[in-house]
Amino acid sequence: MPAQLIDGVLLSQQLRADIKERAAKLTAAGKQPGLAVILVGEDPASHVYVRNKVKACGDVGFHSVLEKYDADLTEAALLARIAALNADPAIHGILVQMPLPRHIDPSKVIEAIATSKDVDGYSVLSAGELVANLPGFRPCTPYGCMKLIETTGIDLRGKHAVVIGRSNTVGKPMALLLLQANATVTICHSATPDLGYHTRQADVIVAAVGRRNTLTADMVKPGAIVIDVGMNRDDAGKLCGDVDFAGVSEVAAHITPVPGGVGPMTITMLLMNTVESAERVHSASQAPGQAKGMEPKPGIA
Repeated sequence: MPAQLIDGVLLSQQLRADIKERAAKLTAAGKQPGLAVILVGEDPASHVYVRNKVKACGDVGFHSVLEKYDADLTEAALLARIAALNADPAIHGILVQMPLPRHIDPSKVIEAIATSKDVDGYSVLSAGELVANLPGFRPCTPYGCMKLIETTGIDLRGKHAVVIGRSNTVGKPMALLLLQANATVTICHSATPDLGYHTRQADVIVAAVGRRNTLTADMVKPGAIVIDVGMNRDDAGKLCGDVDFAGVSEVAAHITPVPGGVGPMTITMLLMNTVESAERVHSASQAPGQAKGMEPKPGIA
């Protein structure tokens, strides 16, 4: 029996409807959620991503600020602009679109964003909050993957999950989120000698390596949940993931398509993190002190 598709488009629409309601309540209270997006350079793909993010903000009632800079913008100037946005009470989330020009250190840029506004969840402190299971922002793609898994109705407690990929933005945080859900987690990567040995034991597989056909039908246990994070092109130029969809969908119980699976969820979870940031600020304004775990970094507003 073919696998049931996990519809990221539908789930994204449902979540955005909730985000829009929450944003409307905040706006009525004088705390409209605000997201600042910074784009440096002329990377065509980045321009598309940024345009989609700004449009999504408008669709759910956010205030958005889009700042575009030439590729020769200095690192110091970018850091100064981030510091100003950190101090702006109308901005609840700051996103600097990657990649940056080679003369700008992305690590410095990410760490310059106040933890309370790190809605991408990429900073060292945000990663630490995830490790320690403290309140904070989860990286958007893994966060979206967890929401997709939730739609299957399967309790992850005691399940064996295999994450293929160990990046700081997807693989590692994905494993931590699965661990928080009480799954037993295995992380596989380019140095794993027999990938199929691990994946054939998995109740949940998350493929996030950026290489097509990494996961094939013979590597999947019947009835598994398969989440495909990959974004690749096949020989005909058609968008595809890391999973051999045709083959694996005949073995798995649930699978995400590409496109239409994980992709729509990434921006949605960015919106979710931003509205949560605005809600925390609003809650803090109603009572003394700040939300635990969301204090700005020392020296940054």
